[in-house]
Amino acid sequence: MTDNHGFEIVHTATAADLGFLRVDVSTIRTPTGEDIERVVVVHPGAVAVVPLCGDDIVLIAQYRAPVDEVVVEIPAGKLDMRGEDKRSAAERELAEETGYGAHDLIHLTDLKTGVGFTNELITIYLAPSVTPGIARPVGAEEREARVFTMPFQQAVEEVARGAITDAKTVAGILLAERLRGAT
Repeated sequence: MTDNHGFEIVHTATAADLGFLRVDVSTIRTPTGEDIERVVVVHPGAVAVVPLCGDDIVLIAQYRAPVDEVVVEIPAGKLDMRGEDKRSAAERELAEETGYGAHDLIHLTDLKTGVGFTNELITIYLAPSVTPGIARPVGAEEREARVFTMPFQQAVEEVARGAITDAKTVAGILLAERLRGAT
């Protein structure tokens, strides 16, 4: 679905270039001819992996500055290496953050994370069988993060009771549960 219902972007100006993020101000013409402005955070895209090791899921608990707390997540990262395809980026991020390697990746979804302010699209994969290795964390948050396993069904329950709240993680776990239930 890409129907814009008569809305048209007529002008875009960059308000800030912050490295991997850019903040644009877009002028949009509405179907009635009115021009309105909207701020858009332009993101390079990201990947995430639901890594399963037997009946367990591999998770990472790391500090996230925007919410000023440690958040339990599936491994993920931005598409920031020129020419790297999404599958390779997912394998790289999984290995960097957790040390685990994936034998296979199954595409679960492409999730639009915050359509009210950003164009970020995160591709989520299921890694049905991972093996441990040595993590190569990048950045202070990853170096201080805690990688751990949890029974997969417990993770589903943690989502249901609101203990796991990160959007990509919730989506990934629930889609993986649905896929696992179908086999």
